[in-house]
Parts: sequence; structure tokens; C-alpha cells
Amino acid sequence: MRTYTILPKTGEWKDIPAAPIDTRLWTPEVNISATAQVCYDADALYLRLTAKEKDIRAEENGPLGMPCQDSCLEFFFSPMEEDSRYFNFEFNPAKCMFLGLGSDRYDSVRLLPANAEELFAPCPVRTETGWEITYRIPYTFIRLFFKEFVVTPGKKMRANFYKCGDFTVREHYFAWNPVDNPTPDFHRPEFFGELIFG
Repeated sequence: MRTYTILPKTGEWKDIPAAPIDTRLWTPEVNISATAQVCYDADALYLRLTAKEKDIRAEENGPLGMPCQDSCLEFFFSPMEEDSRYFNFEFNPAKCMFLGLGSDRYDSVRLLPANAEELFAPCPVRTETGWEITYRIPYTFIRLFFKEFVVTPGKKMRANFYKCGDFTVREHYFAWNPVDNPTPDFHRPEFFGELIFG
């Protein structure tokens, strides 16, 4: 199981280590790579997920869009070790978001916050080699569902980062921590890695 230390926010992403989303799953080799960075302050988690891919698909949009069908970067995490539920944040380059909460694929519920744009401040950017997305996850939002959630150095969360594209030119699935399942399924918290607040 891989681990990643979440460092305090410095204001510069170059100071934050990158977790490689480099375990290819279920499909043939493709020329795509991705990384994830996470940091925190007193109010929120901050994420930057970056993908190097040539053929970017960004057709899904609106509150009911399915970003996983496009070029997509995803973050699944369980805020509390003793609670089996996890959030899944999924974004495409057009800022289409899927936000879910549940303990597996079958009881996951899609959440549609009315103020999602203001709350998470997603910012996708096209780059010379692909695209990236930055956003935040306020602790006040997490505590709506996990009332005891607090951040202290040494706190652990289980999580995984993913890169996928169901309907892209080259269908692909990548994970930070390997998912041992015969068919594509990122909703497998038993294969999450570990995030540790530094």
C-alpha cells in the first residue's frame, strides 16, 4: 500500500510532492500519465491533479454530466478511519464535476451542492502536454457528513487518485494504488492507499 504525506499549504505547488497515478489497469498501454498533489491549511484541503494526454475529451457538462466518460481526474477519500464512507470527486477539463458519497458503488449517492462552484473553486487549465485541475475541499463541507472530522499532524485518511477516460480515443484507467478487480471499478475502498497529515 502506498502512502502520501499531506504537507501544509505554502502557496507554491512546486513545494508539494506529487503522487504518481501510474498503475495502469484493465486496458492496453497508452501514452498517458498523471500525478496528484494535496496540501492543507486551517480551513481546507487543496488538490492539483495533472494529466499528460494528447487526445483530450471534454464533452460532458452541467450538474448531471458524467465526467468519467471524458478525460477525467478523480480523488476518492475516507475522511474518518472508523467510517467506511468515502467521497469521490471527479472532474473533466470542462469543469464538469461528479461528487458522490457512500461506502461502495451500490450505495453511493450523488451530491449536488447548490454553491459547488464557490465551495470547491475548481479551476481546469489546458497545458502544453495535457491539462490539470485545482480545487479545494473545505472542512466545513466534510463536517456536514463527518461531524467529528478534524485535521491534526499524524491524522490518517484512506484514499486513491485515478485517471480515466471511458469514451476517449484511447480508453484508459490508471490508479495511484493498484485495484485488484477483473473489470474496471474505482469504487473499491479496500484498495485505497493512505494519506498522512504532516
